[in-house]
Amino acid sequence: MTVDPTSGQVTPVITGLPTGDHPTEQLAFKDGHIFWSQGSTTNSGVVGRDNGGGANQQDIPCQDIVLSNNVFDSGSGVKTSGYSPFGMQRPGATVKAFDSALHPGVCDGAVLFAQLNDPVNTIKPFSWGYRNGYAIRFAPENHALKGGLLVGEDGGDERGARPANNYPDMLQLARLNPNGSPDYHGWPDRFGFLESTQAVFNPVGGPGDDLCVPDPTRTPPCTAASLDLILSENIPVRSVLARPPQPITSPLALEAPDSSFTGIDFVPNSFATGPVGRGAALYSLEGDFGFSKANSTAPGPEVGHEIKLINFSKPGDPLELKIQRFAHNVTFEQAFVNPDHLRGFNRPTNVRFGPDGCAYVADYGAVRDFGQSDPDAKFKVAGDGPLVQIPGTGVIWKICPVAASDQEGDK
Repeated sequence: MTVDPTSGQVTPVITGLPTGDHPTEQLAFKDGHIFWSQGSTTNSGVVGRDNGGGANQQDIPCQDIVLSNNVFDSGSGVKTSGYSPFGMQRPGATVKAFDSALHPGVCDGAVLFAQLNDPVNTIKPFSWGYRNGYAIRFAPENHALKGGLLVGEDGGDERGARPANNYPDMLQLARLNPNGSPDYHGWPDRFGFLESTQAVFNPVGGPGDDLCVPDPTRTPPCTAASLDLILSENIPVRSVLARPPQPITSPLALEAPDSSFTGIDFVPNSFATGPVGRGAALYSLEGDFGFSKANSTAPGPEVGHEIKLINFSKPGDPLELKIQRFAHNVTFEQAFVNPDHLRGFNRPTNVRFGPDGCAYVADYGAVRDFGQSDPDAKFKVAGDGPLVQIPGTGVIWKICPVAASDQEGDK
């Protein structure tokens, strides 16, 4: 939609896009086109009870796909094929591109694009095979990425009818194939560089798994019988597709599981000082939602609730990324869980540079989560469910480079 900044009038431009676990997300513009990240409607390619109690629409492929013979168990006799409505079993079926979409050219788990002068009638997939390619930003043309679209993809959670653990988040480079078709990045069966069936992704059981019968006295918090069923049904994490629809484009780099990419921006030259090189990018990590244990244990800090820095090789040189922490809390967790560090990041959900050359970080605020990674995040705040936002905790942060003359004595 467009917003008139003087009157506040909101005008829909494209409606009827897919939604569910992940909606229409971030925007980018280039060469007379609008690009947007279109997240998957499910966690894992399969509609489960975690997806609106099974009410979410199924995922929509960007190319013709062939389903595997696997069906996935949600309990009470309900089993579901990938890319299918809840409870529908169609092993080995061919699902046509854009099946069930409300517009031609619309699919999910993708980056879509359209002409600005006729957006409704010109929608096409630019790149696909992402669970949630949330953060998108075009690199400059004179950059090591040659003007390509950098995508920060959020990997899956341990939940639903096809739970997986240790699913990494990823930095991807999206581009059209030479024939104009979208490239493909492997979701829902490739997790980073590995197939879903690798043992590192085996579920361990958690409160978001469809087959978990809650038992808060146990760890994981599921009854022994239900935990046995989770493990027997989901080890290994079986494939959704019979085969990939085309060769898979591998990621540029991996981030920690559940670190949650939420924003990317390339730095202006005025920001390039100290550890920040020319052409660098900052990205925001929202942090986990407690579906699984923390992605690190003491003495190593968790990854998330922070801003990271990527320095790239020079244009023309072999591509190289150097990633380091840039701005973070002392405790590397939601600030609200530690009353001594309330003035810190909770869930930074975007980073953008302003005309003044400073970085602005939108912080969604603190939320109550499942508490698997931090018990305080589950019990600190009253409420009847997870992911309840705590009022008054949203912030916009401003990060500016320190002039050389001002650096003495600064922290």
